[in-house]
Amino acid sequence: MPSGVHIHNVRGQLFEAAERVLLRDGPDALTSRAVTEEAHCAKGVLHRHFTDFDAFLAELVLDRIRGIEERATVLRAAAGTGSVVDNLAGALADLFGPVTVAIVALITFRDGLRARLRRAGLAGIPLVAQGSAMVAGYLTAERESGRVADDADIDTLAPVLVGAGHLLFADRTSAPPQIAAVRRMVATVVAGAVRPPLV
Repeated sequence: MPSGVHIHNVRGQLFEAAERVLLRDGPDALTSRAVTEEAHCAKGVLHRHFTDFDAFLAELVLDRIRGIEERATVLRAAAGTGSVVDNLAGALADLFGPVTVAIVALITFRDGLRARLRRAGLAGIPLVAQGSAMVAGYLTAERESGRVADDADIDTLAPVLVGAGHLLFADRTSAPPQIAAVRRMVATVVAGAVRPPLV
């Protein structure tokens, strides 16, 4: 990009470029140079907005977390409508889209990024932890609506659903699982907690 040309929404463009590199080439190819080349801007643009590359990546993760929190509000509002199993299966398929799966791999790959996220107060595996909170909030709302048993162990069910969902979607080289497979897993996990009918 020529010097002096203003870039609108620099952060958003850099985040989108990072996601494209991550999806196409994997976490080991994600460098500041790869991101700025993908975004068609000078390398200095990234460093004008972020103190270092791990700070940039941490902001990318936080941006994705905000998206999960927005989806959590929508999912919780769906309590009492449709099928509990279908609502959960759809939420897990949405949560573990290709970008989220790639970012979870990136967090695992980069020690500096994990340390930065811990300093930001993010415990566990970011994105996965927020996904568990999203599912727990939904199950709690369904318990309040009477569709989940009062004695359901939501604190166990939520991470089991998210962990099993992540395993279904984690193979980045294959096509994502069919929604029927996700639904089958969800129905199995929540069978003892969701009041009939499951469909």
